[in-house]
Amino acid sequence: MRILSIETSCDETALSVVDAQKTADGRLSFSILGNVLASQIALHREYGGVFPALAKREHGKAIIPLLLEVLEQAGMKKDASEQQIIAEEVLEMLSREPEAQTALQAELATLAKPDIDLIAVTNGPGLAPALWVGVSVAKALATLWDIPVIGVNHMEGHVLSSLAPTGIQTFETVPITFPALSLLVSGGHTELVVMRAFGEYEKIGQTVDDACGEAFDKVARMLELPYPGGPEISRLAELFSTNHYPLEAKSLPSFPRPMLHSKNYDFSFSGLKTAVLYYIRDHVAMLNEIDKMAIAHEFQNAVVDVLVVKTIRAAQEYNVHDILVGGGVAQNTYLQKVLRDAATDAGFTVHFPRGDIAGDNALMIAFAGFVEWQKKEKSPDVVGTLRANGTLSL
Repeated sequence: MRILSIETSCDETALSVVDAQKTADGRLSFSILGNVLASQIALHREYGGVFPALAKREHGKAIIPLLLEVLEQAGMKKDASEQQIIAEEVLEMLSREPEAQTALQAELATLAKPDIDLIAVTNGPGLAPALWVGVSVAKALATLWDIPVIGVNHMEGHVLSSLAPTGIQTFETVPITFPALSLLVSGGHTELVVMRAFGEYEKIGQTVDDACGEAFDKVARMLELPYPGGPEISRLAELFSTNHYPLEAKSLPSFPRPMLHSKNYDFSFSGLKTAVLYYIRDHVAMLNEIDKMAIAHEFQNAVVDVLVVKTIRAAQEYNVHDILVGGGVAQNTYLQKVLRDAATDAGFTVHFPRGDIAGDNALMIAFAGFVEWQKKEKSPDVVGTLRANGTLSL
């Protein structure tokens, strides 16, 4: 089946068209026909984080032009034999998204119905104003084209993203053995999830306060680094590690590893963030570049230590073979190295997403949409009841 997928959970507007099927051995097969993304990072940088009202507006402006672009990539952008009248019912679905409503009315009236079998849209978790743009457009398109629509959990997309081979447009998912363990690490989430089959998940641990990606961003602001903070902290940590700066022992920061030895699989990064704040307050009169590198190095080490120790322990307890890592923080090269080494020593295979689908993207929503479509026995969501849910849980 051909799936149009839409992702607007935060500050990326992304759409894809994917041809999906299930193989005889139960694996998933995908062919990427089109994939587009518009990032808002530059717009939100001055706020030090994502500003929801701005994100919503930019999604509304970008989504219809991106729809036309992805359909053209997929060879599905064709002129209608005659101009269509967009029904009031369709326009009403976009009444709170004026930019998207205007663009849809202007651009889709002359567009023939594309060869799409299913629309998959992120309906949570994420920023509610941003989510609603994607959900509203998906509902409008489903009604306009008479195509079924299904809501997708954003985190399920991240779970599945690590199963796509690198740099291949047509592929079968990487073979794994169930149950598998997924470590989800992003700006909004830090979770450990047992995956018993495609579409069957059990959350066994999560952050009790800040997500690890959020902690990276907050510490980056303390160090006067630009948003997003994760890549900047990783860059400074690598510089400190490779240059071996000669600091006095008393000058080297030492931060706690929160909940490292707790008996559960929950995480906490708020205390670690506070420890960085107090260290800067008490030990650094004026931050210089070497100070920033040393703090970034120790902070990153602390986060990765906790993530790796708890992940390996969970993998052992739940008797898994494969560990899947998803979310934007999965791109952290130090986390990749340490977890790969620890997994190899413990006899596990670890899978990280390829670079183009590690962050928020529409391809992972197509993957998850296909899984959910199979799970629901090909039953679409009812357009009138599909809602955005910013706190949706896996």
